[in-house]
Amino acid sequence: MADHPDDPEDPIDPFPTDFPEPPPSRFPPVGEEGAPMDGAPVDPIDPPSDWNARADAHDLPLKAKRPSRLKTLGRMAFPPPPPADEEILAARDRRWASRVIVIVGVLMLVFNGASIQNWARQQAPSWFTVTVQQVADVWMAQVSQLGADRPRQAIRDAYQDAHDARFPGQDPA
Repeated sequence: MADHPDDPEDPIDPFPTDFPEPPPSRFPPVGEEGAPMDGAPVDPIDPPSDWNARADAHDLPLKAKRPSRLKTLGRMAFPPPPPADEEILAARDRRWASRVIVIVGVLMLVFNGASIQNWARQQAPSWFTVTVQQVADVWMAQVSQLGADRPRQAIRDAYQDAHDARFPGQDPA
C-alpha cells in the first residue's frame, strides 16, 4: 500500500489526544497534603508542606571560592593599609580640586588670553588696569607665536560667519 516500506500503515494523528495519566505531583496543593512520612501527627495551624522541617540554612555549604595560596601569601606579606579617615579623604579631595583649578587656569591663560586683554580695555584707566593690559598684550604676542590663539580665533570666525549669514533675498547685516 505505501510507496516506501518504512511508512506506517496507519497515518499519524495530527492532534493526538490519547495521553497517559500524569504521575502524582510531589507538591500537592495546600490543604490536600498527606500525613508526614515519619508518622507524626498533622498540625492544623501549620500544615506540612514540601519543606524539610529538619533543614537549617546554616548547614548548607558555601560556594565561595577560596583565594589562591599566592594571594593569601601576598596579603600576609603586604597587608592592606588601614581605611582612610575623614581627614585623609578631605586632604585628598583638596589636592584634587587644587590640581584641577591650576590646570584649568593654565589652559585658560594659554588658549583664552584675549579675554584678559578685553577685560583690561573695558575698565577705567588706573595703574592696575594699564599694567594688566600691557602684560596681557605681551602674553598674547608670545602665545600667538606658538599658534595657541588659532583655536579661539577659528571659533570666533565661525561664530561671526554664522552671525552674518542671511537668507536669500534678505538685507545684509
